[in-house]
Amino acid sequence: MNSFAWMLLLGAGLVGPVVAAEADWVAQARGVASAVPPKLLEVLKAEIDKGGPAGAIEACKDQAPQLARAASERSGWQVRRVSLKNRNPKAVPDAWEQLVLQEFDRRAAAGDNPATLERAEEVVNAQGRAERRFMRALPVQELCLNCHGPAANLSAPVLERLRALYPDDQGVGYSVGQVRGAMTLRQPAP
Repeated sequence: MNSFAWMLLLGAGLVGPVVAAEADWVAQARGVASAVPPKLLEVLKAEIDKGGPAGAIEACKDQAPQLARAASERSGWQVRRVSLKNRNPKAVPDAWEQLVLQEFDRRAAAGDNPATLERAEEVVNAQGRAERRFMRALPVQELCLNCHGPAANLSAPVLERLRALYPDDQGVGYSVGQVRGAMTLRQPAP
């Protein structure tokens, strides 16, 4: 794709600030970010089938970081999940991630499909080094409502488990299709 085509896509809001030379790293990041959520959903479905949504909370707490760590080790990217309304205190977004999450929320509210929202760019980190950054939105699915839906709709066992594991939980009140958070990846730029 020539630079004029990239500029048209960028101007139309179809891609983030990505140039043709970056296409390979963006495709790699997209693949890494897309691989973790289905694995976590598989684990959560099995746990819900076994012991209900309250039992799946502990699995999510333990398995999500393990899956992100494994993806990091396989790919060379630093992988984690972040949210504007975090449940896990380790999921607090940095300044760049917060801006991207706010952009995702605005775009979803304007009618963009949350499952397609992503952003890739090279940024300079606080230490003055360039990093490649990539984020892909995590839209709320029906299964997610068991633990992330409106608090009034959550079962007593789920609420009890959330209070025990996450006393400062902010990760409720969502509906299907909203942006729950994002997979975020970073690595030093060459």
